[in-house]
Amino acid sequence: MNARERFEQWLNDPVFDEATKAELRAIENDENAIRERFEGDLEFGTGGMRGLIGAGTRRMNVYTVRKATQGLANYIIKKGAQKRGVALSFDSRRCSDEFAREAALTLCANGIPIYIFPILHPTPMLSFAVRDLGCTAGINITASHNPPDYNGYKAYWDDGAQVTIPDDELIIEEVNAIQSFADVKTMSLEDAQAAGLYHIIGPEVDEHYYAELKKLIRHPEAIAQEKDNITLVYTPLHGTGLIPAKRILDDLGFSRVFVVEEQAQPDGNFPTVGYPNPEDPKAFVLALELARKVNADIVIANDPDADRLGVFLKNGDDYMRLTGNMTGCLLADYEIGGIKETRGLNEHGIFISTIVTSNMAGAIARKYGVRFYETLTGFKHICGKLRDLEQTEPEVDYLYGFEESFGSSFGPYCRDKDGIAAVMALCEAVCYYKTKGMSLWDGLQALYKQVGYYKDINISKNFPGLDGKDKMAAIMNSLRNDPPKTLGGLPVVAMRDYQKKTTKNFVTGEEGVTTLPVSNVIYFELTDDAWVCLRPSGTEPKIKLYCGVKGETEAEAAAKEKVMVEELNALMDSF
Repeated sequence: MNARERFEQWLNDPVFDEATKAELRAIENDENAIRERFEGDLEFGTGGMRGLIGAGTRRMNVYTVRKATQGLANYIIKKGAQKRGVALSFDSRRCSDEFAREAALTLCANGIPIYIFPILHPTPMLSFAVRDLGCTAGINITASHNPPDYNGYKAYWDDGAQVTIPDDELIIEEVNAIQSFADVKTMSLEDAQAAGLYHIIGPEVDEHYYAELKKLIRHPEAIAQEKDNITLVYTPLHGTGLIPAKRILDDLGFSRVFVVEEQAQPDGNFPTVGYPNPEDPKAFVLALELARKVNADIVIANDPDADRLGVFLKNGDDYMRLTGNMTGCLLADYEIGGIKETRGLNEHGIFISTIVTSNMAGAIARKYGVRFYETLTGFKHICGKLRDLEQTEPEVDYLYGFEESFGSSFGPYCRDKDGIAAVMALCEAVCYYKTKGMSLWDGLQALYKQVGYYKDINISKNFPGLDGKDKMAAIMNSLRNDPPKTLGGLPVVAMRDYQKKTTKNFVTGEEGVTTLPVSNVIYFELTDDAWVCLRPSGTEPKIKLYCGVKGETEAEAAAKEKVMVEELNALMDSF
């Protein structure tokens, strides 16, 4: 069935409501718009799906949400795991509450009990709820930090982490096997409640979550001494973070917390930022204005589903932006160092990161003598590695995990990145360093002097439109079949191709195999502890380039960084 035929089916099939049909009639004579909405399906990938909101098979709407949920329900039933139920949450985006409710009703129509938060909640609290309630799975309706026109659907399994191999691939098979929207089940809210299948999650789950966060505190004496002496500016960027972030900071006694009022209330239009991404310095304009007024020590922003956070630190009269790698490494050093000071480290302690994260993470692991693991990009892989280790080593001690895209994880209570715990940890770290007569920025500089000056860079090249995937595939194939001899002026000494599961050392000629799951990722190892990694984004039409350099001094690292950025931009522009 081609795009026009699918379009006509949606216009004429009684399965689809009149509002949907009215939206489609507005594009009846626009073939490009019809192709954009109906040429193929909104892909349900290994972490769920994400796309523009609107009518059509390639859009986020109640029908594509129900279809995805029917596939998940079919898999749960095949596993015989329906009695434990599914937990659901949603963020502040447009239609998030509606999509969550429709997903819940599809599950109920399949005889699967659901447990749904009554109001919007952050991603980490959904991950926690799956574990706390003993559910089989979880669904979170969020598009994280994407622009306002997007929404998404994240699927979780019983360990509280996003679904991984083999469950993710088997769920995808079930979703793809659904040939007609008429085969998707649903029921009314009243009938679901009357059947005892539709449950509202009570406040006790939130309280259990906050109790777990407080167990993560490494230096309570530092908080007690300095909690009234540090000034924090916080913004939830119109998302879910305000209530939980304020709650944990209030519980710990932080008295000088200033919230950016213009961004405090949930609003899926994100009127003050447009692109609600704490990785983007422009998201901090209002927060930095407030910070300068109140002379803040630290400025923090969560993204709309509060699993990530961005940071600016006070340094003299200025505020210095931290990258995700800088924040993650600073917290890694603080958390692992704090554990060493308070309860000690042992052979079971582990630190997990990803292959696109700074090599500085490995240097910190070596500093403390703890086991360090790298995974593919995404917290589903970090938490999947933790699960695998727990199955073979019950005593495993998860110390910390992070990835470069502004996400950190602090313990096994939650199996996703936790931006609320990160807010707490950073404020604690500010207190700790203040007891030493240092700022948090001073602490980061001290860490560089110990392990080396690492600079890490992210570059993205966009490929929008229907032919975007073909262009990205051609670029990846070109680099994998004809790898560059140098990058950033440094020799390429080895290559890992995670799609072909091959490794090659260009110096010795030695070849081997990768040990991580198959993924369309190419990794180049360079001299001087430098590296470059490329992968197509799983949620946006772009190729992401990650790279890192190291210098003995900050100036040397900055010079290497400049050369690397110029050469990589030229390389991508050549295609």
